Amino acid sequence: MRNFRLLAFTLFAAVLALGAQLPLPPSQSVVYDFDKNTSFLNYKTYKWVSIPSAEQLDELTAGQLVGTLEVELEKKGLTKTDAENADLYLAYQIASGKRKPLQSENIGASYGSAGGGSVSAGVAVTTVHSGQLTLLIYDAASKKLVWRGVVSNAIDAEAKPDKKQSRMSKGIEKLLKNYPPPRKS
Repeated sequence: MRNFRLLAFTLFAAVLALGAQLPLPPSQSVVYDFDKNTSFLNYKTYKWVSIPSAEQLDELTAGQLVGTLEVELEKKGLTKTDAENADLYLAYQIASGKRKPLQSENIGASYGSAGGGSVSAGVAVTTVHSGQLTLLIYDAASKKLVWRGVVSNAIDAEAKPDKKQSRMSKGIEKLLKNYPPPRKS
C-alpha cells in the first residue's frame, strides 16, 4: 500500500512537471475605440478597402480571415456589398511573423528668420506583436474613422488549418463583441 502511494505520488508529480513544460496558447486581448458622436444603428452595408502599406497575408490565410470577419459582421446585422454607396468601409491590418519593430519616419523642418533654419529627422520604433489584427471601420460618406479594434494573437499563419481557424474565430468574436458600441442612455 505504501509503495502504491509512493508510485501514485511520483506519477502525479511527473504529470504536473510535464504539464508545466507544455506551451500554453497565447491569450487574446482586445482593445477598441469609437467615435462617441456616431450613431452605429444607421450602418447596414460595408465594403472592403485595402491599406496599400499594410502587411499582406498569404492568399489562403487572407481568405480565411476575411471569411471569418464576414460571418461575425453578418451576425452584427451588416451586409457586404461591392457598391460604391456602402455605409461603411472596412480595412484590416495584421502583424505576422515574430515580434518585430514597426518603423515610421518622422521628419520635421523649422526655419527661423533671415534664412536660418534647421531640419530634423528621426525614426519612431514601435514593437508589433505577432498575430495582432487591427480592424478599422470608416464612415464611407465622410471617410472618417468611426471604430477601431485590435485583438492580439488572432492569427498564426503557421498553425495547422483547424488550429488557425479556431484561434481566428475566437479572436474575431472577441474583437467584435462590442460592435456596435453600447449606447449610453
